[in-house]
Amino acid sequence: MRFASSLSQNANTLSAVREACSAALEQLGTTPDLAVIFFSATHAPQADRIAIAACDCLGTDNLLGCSGESIIGVRREIEREPAVSVWLASWPGVAANSMLLTFERTPEGGVIQGWSDELSEQWPAESFLLLLGEPFSFPTEQLLERMNEDRAGVPIIGGMASGGHDPGGNRLIRGREAFAEGAVAALIHGPVRLDTVVSQGCRPIGRPYVVTRAERNVIHELGGKPALLQLKELFDQLPTREQILVQRHLHVGRVVSEYREKFEQGDFLIRNVIGIDPGEGAIAIGDYIRTGQTVQFHVRDQEAADGELKQLLSGVQSSEGPAPAAALLFSCNGRGTNMFSGPDHDALAIDRALGSVPLAGFFAQGEIGPIGGQNFLHGFTASIAIFRPR
Repeated sequence: MRFASSLSQNANTLSAVREACSAALEQLGTTPDLAVIFFSATHAPQADRIAIAACDCLGTDNLLGCSGESIIGVRREIEREPAVSVWLASWPGVAANSMLLTFERTPEGGVIQGWSDELSEQWPAESFLLLLGEPFSFPTEQLLERMNEDRAGVPIIGGMASGGHDPGGNRLIRGREAFAEGAVAALIHGPVRLDTVVSQGCRPIGRPYVVTRAERNVIHELGGKPALLQLKELFDQLPTREQILVQRHLHVGRVVSEYREKFEQGDFLIRNVIGIDPGEGAIAIGDYIRTGQTVQFHVRDQEAADGELKQLLSGVQSSEGPAPAAALLFSCNGRGTNMFSGPDHDALAIDRALGSVPLAGFFAQGEIGPIGGQNFLHGFTASIAIFRPR
């Protein structure tokens, strides 16, 4: 099992593609079974040519990719400048079946088309899905909800193409073709192990509360008291620095799996606080909430994001089995130097934790990854796929 990656900052699109593909292919030493390519928004208008040139250079049509606001390679995050990043896998016995998924409206409702006929029945054991979506045209959250019900336990990892600020501005690649809508995916199964790291960049404050009254995305009561009153009581006990974070970067974490005696960092699905109603004492968040669920207030800052990512990567590094061999990184376009004081933060963290494994990725307009055994679309998150032999 071999992996390779390479990054080119050549401003000429086709030269950058050929440079990155040739360097990665030389590292790999054989024809890849799966290739992934990410390219900056400046290269996106030539996505059709990128797809053909990459397939020709690599000797395979099993290629997935998309455009990104910023592009990631080993120890590097190229923010808002021209770049192409290529990642290759040669893994005998592993199947990676690619698909183009589209969303169509019908009289009965929306339908996602493009699934392989082979996947209509039971999916192969220990399979996982690599998914790259176009944020303006593809209902990723709807897909994830359906998958959590129909294919429980199948991890989905990936991100939403970025760099385009309007519909039609992003590009996806599957094989020799480029697309402005939909999603591209690969169902992967065989003797390869996937570890996922989903670092949401937050830390909990206070204690967990049970939601005692809620309606849609509005929390009215926590622990039998108005939600805003519970927040105020917590706020009054915090030091000044923490109070400033609550005022600027307050979030609510919802426990995904309630069947635990104690909830820790990583057990929560983080959602933004989008509104407060002082008259009702209610708090609105960016997700539906139900009575009986457990939540905890969280704050996000550079220190919390750095500490959580290092902690989660340390857990992967220390786990049993063969050492990590490669990784793909889907980092929010709100991270990078928008969040951290220095460049290349997430890519360097992976390098320090896992060694200089082949790495590629991009800054996404929404990151996909599992929390508590269920798949979600995230924001301000580093979602990492780590591969190793099974």
